[in-house]
Amino acid sequence: MVEQAKTWLKDNSTLVYFLLAQAVGIGAAVLSMTAYMVKLEARVVTLETRGSPHLAVIDNRLTVLESTSNENKRRLDNVINIMTKELHISPAR
Repeated sequence: MVEQAKTWLKDNSTLVYFLLAQAVGIGAAVLSMTAYMVKLEARVVTLETRGSPHLAVIDNRLTVLESTSNENKRRLDNVINIMTKELHISPAR
């Protein structure tokens, strides 16, 4: 059994080296991405702690977008109610 394994490893040494190198490469990529995400999260926490004028601008934009979307939803609901009344169909909610 051991002799068969040694023979197989000798015959397929290129495949074994390739698979090992691939595993090392994938591991390095995962570690690199993890380090990047940790660094990015640290930056976000720092911005949130210290405050940033950019965050205030983003909050204002989000508030405007939210109010616009609420207004659009109200208008669509109104159109749906009018159209279903004219068709004598109960709106499904």
